[in-house]
Amino acid sequence: MEREMEHLIKKAGILVEALPYIQKIRGKTIVVKYGGNAMINEDLKNSVMEDIILLKYIGANPILVHGGGPDITAELKQHNIESKFINGLRVTDEATVKVAQMTLVGKTNKEIVALVNKLGGSAIGVCGIDGNLIKCKKLTHDEEGNPVDIGYVGDIVSINHKLLELLTSGEDIPVVAPVGIGNDGQTYNINADTVASQIACAMKAEKLMMLTDIEGILDKEHNVIYSMTIDEAHAKIEDGTISGGMIPKVSGCIHAIESGVKRVHIIDGRVPHSILLEIFTDLGIGSMIKE
Repeated sequence: MEREMEHLIKKAGILVEALPYIQKIRGKTIVVKYGGNAMINEDLKNSVMEDIILLKYIGANPILVHGGGPDITAELKQHNIESKFINGLRVTDEATVKVAQMTLVGKTNKEIVALVNKLGGSAIGVCGIDGNLIKCKKLTHDEEGNPVDIGYVGDIVSINHKLLELLTSGEDIPVVAPVGIGNDGQTYNINADTVASQIACAMKAEKLMMLTDIEGILDKEHNVIYSMTIDEAHAKIEDGTISGGMIPKVSGCIHAIESGVKRVHIIDGRVPHSILLEIFTDLGIGSMIKE
């Protein structure tokens, strides 16, 4: 009985620790980019969706943006279409963009919506085509400004934030597939990190949370950097602490902060309930970037 009481007291302590964080995010928008191993492992899938549902129940307004690269690659293989990548972006010809749209919108998105609903939430699946949610044009230059032509890959022009405000104003959780639409009606595949960042900027989100397959941003001794300002992030890019594929991700985080997002978190989606652990505990488990 004494051990059980100690266990209950510890649980109460966790709730008390979370209280000020719950108060801060009530009524605020939290954009979560969902990808990596958390989309593959069944237990982690449930963990992420339970976190999202809890955020909604305590008064936050979560928006879930998902990737779907492995699903697209598998479907392309079924159609005997080779997958090609340039600088991490999928080369998307006419056949590939049709498969990507079919997979992201018709399969991946609806599976996530069904899981949220199964676990007690209420989700609505949308993509950039719906209500002109994500207007875009063809991507013609990479992040360094060099000309590129990788087919029907979109460069975001605008986000219909009014539609997202309408969807989040009720009991529903928007689940967004990273497919956009051009003025000519052409469908474009878009990097999910980019979509999540641009939606967070358009919504002036309290938090943008990027689920990854790494612990967070690491220092030169490979320890997690739990918190840094955008000035510190710039310095760590310049001195080589932040390098390789982490540079575009951190640069996107910096852009989000400069565009009005209050906090950006890069967290390990391989850890069960990583979203709750990052938001509602004093230490957190990932890297937070702030102004």
